[in-house]
Amino acid sequence: MNDINLSILKEGITAVTGSNGSGKTTFSKLLTGILTPTKGCVKLNGQLLTSLSLAQIGRQVGYVFQNPEKQLFCETVEEEISFGMHNLGFPLDQVALKTRDIMEYFELTRYSQSFPHNLSAGEKRRLAIAAVIALEPDLLILDEPTTGLDPYRKKLLGDYMERIIASNRGVVIISHDHKFIDRYATRLIRLREGQFTEG
Repeated sequence: MNDINLSILKEGITAVTGSNGSGKTTFSKLLTGILTPTKGCVKLNGQLLTSLSLAQIGRQVGYVFQNPEKQLFCETVEEEISFGMHNLGFPLDQVALKTRDIMEYFELTRYSQSFPHNLSAGEKRRLAIAAVIALEPDLLILDEPTTGLDPYRKKLLGDYMERIIASNRGVVIISHDHKFIDRYATRLIRLREGQFTEG
């Protein structure tokens, strides 16, 4: 990343695209505080990310890794979706309702008591996305979210992203899926050799 001055607003769907090795995943990890820039700074709602804990960042920014297995750790699908809400102190009745609704939407209900790592690659991705969406972050960052999803489930994901932005929250997708980007993105950022261009 070199000489970047970029604002990501909590509105619309921002797509970040570029060739392999262009820095897309590095960029997403800088946005979430997983990586710290060697020069310059990253701010979240006016606050330096370096002044916030990962837990504080996680309350505002949700991140789904390119490899969903890295963030699945509970014993069942149902626990995976509800864990973060319990951790953030959501009311128990709200946790139960949201867990049920999100499992239904992402067609995971029949796997509710299954061990997450026994799911298919596409099912794991849907689960990782569902677990982060359940937390209602102000900004949702999805790294290659359509990998392993069939066209029907890509549409489910895209439609849910539109529901998110309708509630005044933002979405960033890191993706090579140009058809999906063309359909859903409201802003396009291209990354090449550590530099951004828009449009």
